[in-house]
Amino acid sequence: MERKIIYLVNPISGTQKKDDIKEMIIDITTQQKVTFEIIPTNASGNYDFLKDKIRAERITDVVIVGGDGTVNQIVNAIHNSVAVNFGIIPVGSGNGLAYAAGIPKKPKDAIHHLFVGEAKYVDAFTVNNHFSCMLSGIGFDAQVAQDFAASSSRGLLTYTHQSLLNFFKAQPYQFEVTVDDFTFFTESFFISIANGNQFGNNVTIAPMANLSDGLLDIVIVQKMSKTKLPFAVFRQIRGNNKLESLVDEISTKNVLYFQTPNLSIKNLKLAPLHIDGEPTKTELEIKINVIKDCFKLIQ
Repeated sequence: MERKIIYLVNPISGTQKKDDIKEMIIDITTQQKVTFEIIPTNASGNYDFLKDKIRAERITDVVIVGGDGTVNQIVNAIHNSVAVNFGIIPVGSGNGLAYAAGIPKKPKDAIHHLFVGEAKYVDAFTVNNHFSCMLSGIGFDAQVAQDFAASSSRGLLTYTHQSLLNFFKAQPYQFEVTVDDFTFFTESFFISIANGNQFGNNVTIAPMANLSDGLLDIVIVQKMSKTKLPFAVFRQIRGNNKLESLVDEISTKNVLYFQTPNLSIKNLKLAPLHIDGEPTKTELEIKINVIKDCFKLIQ
């Protein structure tokens, strides 16, 4: 089947100039002799026109030029309605899904990768009624995401600045977590629910995560002294915390790390919530369920 590509370009993702990226897209895709079109993303998230266009023109690939929030919005809008392969040219602030899938960082390399990579099914998950394809979180990291979204500047430097500001005022939240038929209480700085292995920028929060294993990696950073906190998180990022049996570890570990296809969390202090890096209205009860083999991603 002849390939036909739609490139969806988010004009405000990240800090890179989109005109330069568009020129690279035109040059490389033309060299590949593949039919293509470049369209701006839709701030409203309404992609009904795109579904109709994909069907009418027999589009085979939808390539998202943006960050995790843009990827989330577009995949969520169309993956149930049309059969296409998704690609990513990562130009957001974190690009967690792209990096977890082995997609190159540099736009030029990522564009070339579209023509040599393989489209494979990856999982996603739901957080109550919200779609997530990479990583969602409750607590500290969600507060950082909220402050980052409100900032006038983007990029890793701004994200790091917001992380440091929030670290000094961070307090643990209270959660009641249920996995299968087992429920436990925890005071924690944050809970990460990961399908991919990282926050973004190659900061690996869930080293054993696999995009297509039907499991979510859960990382719970429990209450501890602020002097211990950075070292505990660093151990997790370095992969020094192995997957453990949950029941045995609750009272003895600063960081809980386990896998499950679903869980529910009572968010007793209404800690902030983010989904794929985008701040979302928090809720008292949060139910999380994996969606096995949700969509095809060129990786």
